Amino acid sequence: MLAAAVVIYACAMTLANLLIAHFGPWFSPINAFVLIGLDLALRDALHVRLSGRQMLALILASGALTYALNPSAQHIVVASAAAFTLAALVDWRVFAALGGTWLRRSIGSNAVGAVVDTVVFSTLAFIVLSPAPKPLEVVAQIAALQFAAKVAGGALWALAMNRWLRVA
Repeated sequence: MLAAAVVIYACAMTLANLLIAHFGPWFSPINAFVLIGLDLALRDALHVRLSGRQMLALILASGALTYALNPSAQHIVVASAAAFTLAALVDWRVFAALGGTWLRRSIGSNAVGAVVDTVVFSTLAFIVLSPAPKPLEVVAQIAALQFAAKVAGGALWALAMNRWLRVA
């Protein structure tokens, strides 16, 4: 079960990048709800099963994998790898610092991780690194939808994992 969780965690980012590269920025809220929400909650499930060093290695390796497996969408990949890695580190620290049940810690850390992921990814992917930068108001709309979708998706995935995987 642990090996499957690690593989799913690492692969969800790659799929999310390919989908945005193919369908464009407006697809990112769908990715945020399904794939990023899954990664946020799954990271917290793995957090209680892996050591700190193992978790850090997984976060860094997943960021590198995201970059290595998506050469066709370089600006999306760089933005995603940076956002994914920074958000994972922040989420991991917040999860470790929060008290209470696994579910409370997961939902709380997911919200903070979603802020970091959204700001870094949207800024890099759609403004700084984009071959055709989007207007700020468009990026702000996409970012707001992404953030809401990440928080909602992360909460739903956390509820499912809490119930079915008994991670608490």
